[in-house]
Parts: sequence; structure tokens; C-alpha cells
Amino acid sequence: MASFVDRVVLHVSGGTGGHGCVSVKREKFKPLGGPDGGNGGDGGDVILRVDSNTTTLLDYHHAPHRHATNGGNGMGDWRAGKTGETLILPVPDGTVVKNKAGEVLADLVGEGSEYIAAAGGQGGLGNSSLSSQKRKAPGFALLGVPGEEADIVLELKSIADIALVGFPSAGKSSLIAAISAARPKIADYPFTTLIPNLGVVQSGDVRFTVADVPGLIEGASEGKGLGHNFLRHVERCAALVHVLDCAALETDRDPIGDLEVIERELEKYEVDMSYAGTDGDVVPLNRRPRLVALNKVDVPDGRDMAGFVRPELEKRGYRVFEVSASSHEGLRELGFAMAAIVKEARDAVEKAPPRIQPPVLKPRGVNYKGGFLIRREERNLEPLFRVLGEKPVRWVQQTDFTNDEAVGYLADRLAKLGVEEKLFKEGAKPGDAVVIGEGDGVVFDWEPTMIGGAELLAASPRGSDIRVEDFSRPTREEKRGDHQKRKEARAAARDELEAERKAGIWTESVNYKHSTRPADVEGNVEGNEEA
Repeated sequence: MASFVDRVVLHVSGGTGGHGCVSVKREKFKPLGGPDGGNGGDGGDVILRVDSNTTTLLDYHHAPHRHATNGGNGMGDWRAGKTGETLILPVPDGTVVKNKAGEVLADLVGEGSEYIAAAGGQGGLGNSSLSSQKRKAPGFALLGVPGEEADIVLELKSIADIALVGFPSAGKSSLIAAISAARPKIADYPFTTLIPNLGVVQSGDVRFTVADVPGLIEGASEGKGLGHNFLRHVERCAALVHVLDCAALETDRDPIGDLEVIERELEKYEVDMSYAGTDGDVVPLNRRPRLVALNKVDVPDGRDMAGFVRPELEKRGYRVFEVSASSHEGLRELGFAMAAIVKEARDAVEKAPPRIQPPVLKPRGVNYKGGFLIRREERNLEPLFRVLGEKPVRWVQQTDFTNDEAVGYLADRLAKLGVEEKLFKEGAKPGDAVVIGEGDGVVFDWEPTMIGGAELLAASPRGSDIRVEDFSRPTREEKRGDHQKRKEARAAARDELEAERKAGIWTESVNYKHSTRPADVEGNVEGNEEA
């Protein structure tokens, strides 16, 4: 069972914000006391934090999906929803956060360093927070916004000053155990070391950390062996120490050949931008200060081999030390040499001023309308206008489309932001499709003649908006048909009343005003009197 994991893919999502509440204050003798709906609580964040007690990413290998707590919904009587709890994920010191494309998002170095991997969603406003002088009693509230979702890559890069590199069974684990208090596993077979080991060394007044990296072999850059997978743990190191086995049992190996193989593998390894000096540049591994430790000189054959290859190594410019992890021979001199390199590197970091790009301040323009843009597209041979921007997308997520008043409020917000004016400039026509957000988004049939303003809400009941109700202007033919129907209905009513008069219910004709001859009227009157 694996006990050390230094690279995981983590799926994180912030908590969803709670919905706002729609409520009206009702008390005795005060049935309509005004809106009192509370706001929804914000969703919790997902935060990565460096913890000294965490040394591996194993927990996230077994459980890669992490979600923060959602915010609570608002309630009446101005009661706000509960804020979602922040999810703290402890990570080892030296963890690098990247996205799926390999871009570095954060380099967490130092106890307590934090990075917000996924922010929680914003809680929706209740109707009490939406009330204004013109909108005195809103019949709607805003919905909570979903939290951010992200797929991130966590890579552990050990914080070490010196790295020990070499072939398997070269004695790196024995060497780090001899110069520090580290106790790695030591055995007489290759690839005993499966994980990087760290040890703290004190040489004089300099204290530094040494990393033991799993053994490298030829072809490691093509995936052979284990060491190349762990070379990220030496990217932060100031110097490398080549540990060469002078008592190797293989007849086809020698210290100089091993050194050349390791140098080629180091040259093929590309250090990413997560490690950079004060000047912003990255130094390749094969160009950093290097020392050579000829190990196992306590063995007679090893001492002879060390004396044979040392002149050649010094000729190539290496500082060579003959050491023995068993008898501790030469370890003091090697320790002081490593301490000198570490001290020099630390002094250079302190003296060299960091290269900082001065910020460029760009004032907003006079006609600045907020962060949004409109992109013209085509769908099914019909024009389509896509509105992109943080505010419009968030506003759509907050809108309850089952509530007409909420839809009208969204229209007011978009018009105030300048979306309608921009659509006119882009050539949009009535009836064109407008999409807010990427993908399918929310599709509207744009109607630019819609009247804007909350001053018309007095004519609408709460929760509705006359501007978004279904209304169509009748055509001329429809008007003529309605007029003809009304004429026929009036004629039928007159005929019915005339029939009732003749039956003796009424004494006066309903058509007397339409008579053209006064004599007829007088005759009718005389006839009635005679009757």
C-alpha cells in the first residue's frame, strides 16, 4: 500500500450561496409592515494551507473530490442565512498548485501559506435589501450563486538546499543517515528508496536540509526507473552532490560512466517556472553547483577506485571528496563544503533585489460601462449575440425566471449596465437571439422597445411585471372583426328588447330614436294612448 504520494489531481468546488427570502412583515394592527426577507448566506471557500504535520498528498489521492459547505437560505424577520464553513485542506510545505494545462497558480512555501482553490458562491439578497423608493415592496428575491469549481494539480516539491543524486545502491540513503538524524530504509538491493528523504545537517553555524532522491538510471527521461519522477523534489536545491559507488559489483559500471549517465539525465530534465530565482530566471539542474562524493572508500577496492578516478574528475572541474557512510570518513569535509555553497546561495538571495514589474495603471474611460463584451455569432443561419462578463452572468444566475418581477429587475440591471445600448451599436434587431454566458447559457428574444424603469411597478401586483406579460397588439383585421361582433351583439340586444315590448313588458320601442318620420312617432304615441 502506498504511503507517499507527491502528485494528485484534485477536484474542488466552493459552497453554493443561499437564496434570499421573500417575506412581508405582518403584525397585529399592522398587516403590511413592509418587506422583511433576509439575505442568503455566502458559500464556504476551499483553501489550501501549508501544514508542517502534513508530509504527503496521500489523503487527496484516496479522496480527490472536496466540496465546501453551502450557505443557508434567508428567512423572514430580516434573518440572514448561515454562512458556509470554509474547508481547509492541509498540504505539505513546498506544494505547487497548477491547472490542468500546467500553468502554475500558486507556490505554497512556508508554514501557514494559503491559496483559495475554489471561492464560495455569493448569497442572494432578500426582498428587504432590494426595496427602494420606487420598488417599495419587492415580490421577489435573488438566488444564491453556485461556488467555483476547479480541477487542480498538486505537486509536492521538497524544500531542500542540497540534493543527493546517483545510481541505485550508490549509498545515498546511508550517507544522509550518517550526516543527519534521518533514518531512511537501507537494504542491499536496488531501488530500496521509493520516496524522497529529507535530513537536517548542521555544519558550523550553517544549518541546511539535504534531500535523498530515488536512484536514477540511464533512460530515466523516457520513464525507466523511479528517479526521474522525483526530480521535481530537487528543483529548489541550490546544489547537487553526485554520490558515486566506488565498490560497484557490476563489471560494466565505473564512477566516471555513472557520472556521465546522471549528467545526461539531468540535462534532459526541464525545470518548470515554479522555481525561479530573484531575477525570475530558472537555472537548469545540470548548471547548478555540483560536488562529487566518492562513496564506500572503506572497502579496499573502493579506495583504489577512488584514487584512480579522482584526477580525471578534478580535471573536469569537480570538487571531489572521498567519503564512507560506514566509517564516517570524509563526511566532515563534505558537510562544510555543502554549507559553504548553501551560505553563498542564501547571501545572493538576500543581496539581489527582486525583479518586480511596476504595475501599469489604466484609468477607466469616460463611457466605461462595466466589464462586459458582446460577441456576434451565427446559429442556424440566424444572427446571435452573446453577452459575456462577470456581472451579466452572475445576475442571470441570481434571477428566478418563474417570477416576472425578478425578470423585470434583471432587465433594469442590464439596461443600466449598458447592454441594450451596446446591442444597438452591434446591429441587433428586434427578435434576434441574445445569449448571456458561454455555452448554451440563457437565451432571450431581444425586444428593445420594452419600457424600462421601476416606476411602472405600481400598476402590477407583487411578483409580476406588466413589461414582461404576454401582450400582442391586434391587427387591423382583428379590430374590424371585434367591431363587427360588437355591432351584432347590440343589434341582437335591441331585437330582444323590442320583442319584450311587443309582448307588453315595455311600453316604448327601443328603436324610437332611429325613426326618421316624426309622424310615425306621433302615430305610435296616439296608438298607445288609444290602447
